Amino acid sequence: MGLSVREVVAVLDLLGVDRSHGAVWNWTHDLAESQADPPTAAPSRVAVDEKQIEVDGEKKWLYAAIDTESKLLLEIDVHSRRGTDPAAAFLHRLTEKHDVSDTEFLVDGGGYLTALFRHDLSGQLNYTDRNHIEKWFQTVSMRIDRFHSFWRGSPASARRWLRQFRHHYNHDRPNQALDGRTPAQEVLN
Repeated sequence: MGLSVREVVAVLDLLGVDRSHGAVWNWTHDLAESQADPPTAAPSRVAVDEKQIEVDGEKKWLYAAIDTESKLLLEIDVHSRRGTDPAAAFLHRLTEKHDVSDTEFLVDGGGYLTALFRHDLSGQLNYTDRNHIEKWFQTVSMRIDRFHSFWRGSPASARRWLRQFRHHYNHDRPNQALDGRTPAQEVLN
């Protein structure tokens, strides 16, 4: 319904149901875990990139792919290193979930051109039309900063949190570029 967790707590309080902010937060994330995410898509252009993050004191690479038209966050993953092999593994997961056979990938260096070739996908070096992926990394970095500049916990817990955040980003968070619709609403309508 577009309510924040605190607003849900306030509504429940008005109804005489006493629940903490943490309990409601856990409910929403448990629900997000139980739902398939994101909707299957056949995007025409996808921006792909990676960003270094810190998970429990170790440097890791967060990979992400976003449909530049619908703003749908298609895939995310955490790898222990960057380069052609992790990029190819990431693209493989993406091809298993979405029809990207006719998709144009917008990439920077980072081993993507070779990885695209391995999967018979087309792409180009593009540093200007990739602003959607950069903006998403900015958003997720803001959220991770709220966790003391790095993720405390295992890589598995970081992946779980990122999947939950992907669900929130795709299904709950209105996007200004989509006139207040969510990326999932854009794809499903």
